[in-house]
Amino acid sequence: MKVILQQDVKNLGKKGDVVEVSEGYGRNFLLPRKAAVLANAENLNVAKAQAGSKARKKQQASDEAKLMAAQLEKVQVTIPVKIGEGGKLFGSVTGKDVSDALKKENIDIDKKKISIKGDITGIGEYEAVIKVHPEITSTIKINIVAG
Repeated sequence: MKVILQQDVKNLGKKGDVVEVSEGYGRNFLLPRKAAVLANAENLNVAKAQAGSKARKKQQASDEAKLMAAQLEKVQVTIPVKIGEGGKLFGSVTGKDVSDALKKENIDIDKKKISIKGDITGIGEYEAVIKVHPEITSTIKINIVAG
């Protein structure tokens, strides 16, 4: 019996997949729980349309992320920090500090998506990686100055 999954089913497939299952499993488990529908012509057409729509949305999100990543490459932020004896930092510079500095420039990025390359140990120029999309990242420059 062929069915189209309406939700993810462990050890069987993801939502939208067309899978072959035994008669008993399909009729007694999947169909009553609305985890699947029969794979007739009408349902297959609906599933193909949904898959096409999902692929277009994913492609559009990916394109937007690439555009945003290209714009972020040009961004450079300055973060003032307290400096102690010998040029050592008081505290540390984190993704939250970078996120706050970006917000001052009207760029809203979640602090969880920002990771700083290496350790920031003193005044200078550093790089941070921003995860714009699951597969797309961008790198921005961070200037640490005494403030």
